[in-house]
Amino acid sequence: MSHRPPSALAAVSAALLAMSRHLEVGDVLKTIVASARELLDAQYAALGVPDDHGGFAQFVVDGVSDEQWKAIGPLPRQHGILAAMLHQAKPERLADVRKDPRFGGWPDAHPDMSDFLGLPITDGDEIIGALFLANKQCPKPDGGCGFTAEDEELLSILAQHAAIALTNARLYERSRELTIAEERSRLAHELHDAVSQKLFSLRLTAQAAAALVDRDPARAKGELQQVAALAAEAVDELRAAVVELRPAALDEDGLIATLRTQIQVLDRAHAAAVTFASSGVRALPAAQEEALLRVAQEALHNALRHSGAERVDVTLTRRAAATVLRITDDGTGFDPTAVRRAGRHLGLVSMRHRAKSVGGRLTVVSEPGKGATIEMEVPGG
Repeated sequence: MSHRPPSALAAVSAALLAMSRHLEVGDVLKTIVASARELLDAQYAALGVPDDHGGFAQFVVDGVSDEQWKAIGPLPRQHGILAAMLHQAKPERLADVRKDPRFGGWPDAHPDMSDFLGLPITDGDEIIGALFLANKQCPKPDGGCGFTAEDEELLSILAQHAAIALTNARLYERSRELTIAEERSRLAHELHDAVSQKLFSLRLTAQAAAALVDRDPARAKGELQQVAALAAEAVDELRAAVVELRPAALDEDGLIATLRTQIQVLDRAHAAAVTFASSGVRALPAAQEEALLRVAQEALHNALRHSGAERVDVTLTRRAAATVLRITDDGTGFDPTAVRRAGRHLGLVSMRHRAKSVGGRLTVVSEPGKGATIEMEVPGG
C-alpha cells in the first residue's frame, strides 16, 4: 500500500474542506479545479459540465490568465478526449495528448499541453462533468507521462467528492430558486390583495364624490381629498412591491450598496423615516448576502405595513467575527409569543429559516407599545 507524506494528506483534507464550504455552483467548480491543480502540481487544470447539445454548460479553468482565456475564444465542444471521458466514463492518462489519435488540435491562443490526466465526475450512473489536468510540473521519464497511477487514484478521490459537492450545490441552487418562486408568489398575492382593496375604495369614493358635486360641494371636496390619499397609498404599495420583486444587484453592487439604494426608495415612498448606516463590514459569501438582504426586506415590510412606525433604522455592522443586521422601529410592537400562538408569523419563520440556512441566527425583541427590533447575525465579514 502506498503511503503519502503527511503534507499531501493535509492538502487532500484542505481541498475537500474547501469544496464543502461553497454552496454556489460556480464557486464549487472553481474550488475543485484550483484544488486539483495545486494538489497534483499541474500547470493547467479544467472542469467541464456538459450540456445536452454537444457543448459545455460550464467550463472552468485554472492556470490560464483572463486575457489568454478570452483570446482562446468560444468554449470547446464535446470532442476528442473530452468526449471519450464523458461518453465512456473512464479515466485517461496520456504521455502526450498531442499524439493521441483522438486529438483534434486547439485554437492558436491555447497553451501547449503534453502529459494529460483526466477523469469523469459521476453521480451514480450519470456523468455530470469531466476533470482534467495537463503538464505535470516534474521531471518526466523519456517518452513517459509525468502523472502517475498514484496521481490518478488521488484525482479519483477528489472527483468523487467533487461529485458530492457539485450535486449539493445544484440542490441548494434549486432550493433557492423554489424559495424565490414562493416569495414572488407571496408578493404577487399580497400586491393583488392590497392594491385591489385600495382601488376598490378609490372607485367607491370617487363615485360618492361625483354624486355630491352638485348638491353638497363641501362634502364632495372631502371625498376627492380621500381619493387623492387612497391613490397615493396605492402608489406607495406598488413602489414597495417593485423594490422587493426586483432582483437585487448583489453581484454588481454588493450588499451595502443594494441595501442603501432600496432603503432610500422606501424612505421616499413611505411617510415613515427610513435610515441606513453601515460600519466595518466587508464582502460576505453570496448566500449570506442574499439572506441578509431578504431578512432586511421582510423586516422592513412588517415595520412599514403593520407597525405604524414613524421611524425605522437599519444598521449593518461588524461585531467580533460576525456581521450583524439590525432593524429597529418605533411602532406599535407586538408580543412574539402571542403572534406565534395565533398562527400569524409576520414572516418570522421565513426569516429564522434564512438565518439558519447560512449559519446565522435571528433575534426578535418586541412588546406591545414599544416598537420592535429584528437582529440577524452571521459569521464573517
